[in-house]
Amino acid sequence: MKALMQIGLSIVMLGVVALTQADTSMSIAPVKTLKINRDLSAEGKACITCHQQISPGQVSDWADSRHAHAGISCIDCHQVPEDAPHATRHANVEDTPVFVSALVSPAVCGRCHVDAKEQFDASGHFRAYRQIIPKDSLHALQIVHEGQNHPELSGAPGETGCMQCHGTEIKLDENNRPTPETWPNNGMGNIYPDGSTGSCTACHSRHKFSIAEARHPHACASCHLGPDHPNIEIFNNSKHGHIYNTEGDEWKMDSAPDAWEPGDYRGPTCATCHMSGIGELAVTHNISERLYWNLWAKKSNVRGSDDVLSPLLGDGPAGREKMKMVCNNCHTQSHTEGFFKQGDKAVRLYNEAYYEPATAMLNELKEKGLVRDNPWTDEFQIVYYYLWHHQGRRARQGAMMGAPDYAHWHGFFELQQDLYKLKAIYNKRLETGEIED
Repeated sequence: MKALMQIGLSIVMLGVVALTQADTSMSIAPVKTLKINRDLSAEGKACITCHQQISPGQVSDWADSRHAHAGISCIDCHQVPEDAPHATRHANVEDTPVFVSALVSPAVCGRCHVDAKEQFDASGHFRAYRQIIPKDSLHALQIVHEGQNHPELSGAPGETGCMQCHGTEIKLDENNRPTPETWPNNGMGNIYPDGSTGSCTACHSRHKFSIAEARHPHACASCHLGPDHPNIEIFNNSKHGHIYNTEGDEWKMDSAPDAWEPGDYRGPTCATCHMSGIGELAVTHNISERLYWNLWAKKSNVRGSDDVLSPLLGDGPAGREKMKMVCNNCHTQSHTEGFFKQGDKAVRLYNEAYYEPATAMLNELKEKGLVRDNPWTDEFQIVYYYLWHHQGRRARQGAMMGAPDYAHWHGFFELQQDLYKLKAIYNKRLETGEIED
């Protein structure tokens, strides 16, 4: 035990050996010699004893988690009823009465985290995959165009790209194990064999499930980045990101959920504004609750739907008031009011000066038969897609999240170029009655 202490291991109060956070460069090899003294079930101890040899990284994370400190072990999350669709006998332990699955669904997490599960199910994250299901054009983009209808490999763009953020419906093979076409992935909207939806590990990676990890902007950046929704780049361009990148490593990120307040941090992360308990607001896993506009749709409208599958899910006016309450914890009321007036003007400008005239031109060209059936070989339709899906989103999100470079140079500057190009193509097609080569 003395040797273990010297390399950064400590015995926690309740009898589980856990890795300290003091030395993150240490070898993981000592995990293989950990002794679990807690009064766990025989099956639970067997899981740990075996996995600390074959997958010590998992045991290391678990040993340093609140789950371990509370006596929750592998079996508590991975055991399933014998008649569950994803029930399997664990390899090499066929003689036990225990059935397990590698898949731990949100329904399992929800047995303890009841409020978080209910809030997630009422949020926009819930439909992350479900909104893809009816979109034939998106499936065609992945399989026909990106996958080139390859007889064996056309699914690769979706499996390595879209699915990893949006999730998918996880399928099982003949042995009730997840298929490689649908697993592994941490997609936010996964539909599990037990029917539940979500992926807690998208933000709280297994098997540590750290609340501090989920509060850092990097957790959101796994999906919210890139040309169409560069939220992490927008955050870094903002004054909030400037402060976080300067001193965020010094902030207290592991306070209890309703106790994480200004003082623990000097500037907000994504979680602060959209989820955290702050001031009079309670913690929520409903990331739609504090939103006013839909900023990712072709046209931004004020939220006003209680249908979880609607892009306008939420109560926009109520959401705006809640977001103002977040801002007012650090800013004056006049600062908060002025910020939203500026941002709202930018969203309306996009709607009225860019999206509406561009859509009117597209609809007229469609009526006259002056667009190609394949939109990805049609210059007008390609530019139109970039106008709303890339430049338009960047302008709106940059404006509403305090990122001037994304509101301007990556937003409205490129939007005006798109609009002028669309007008030129539109006028030429109307004049000639033909689609240009």
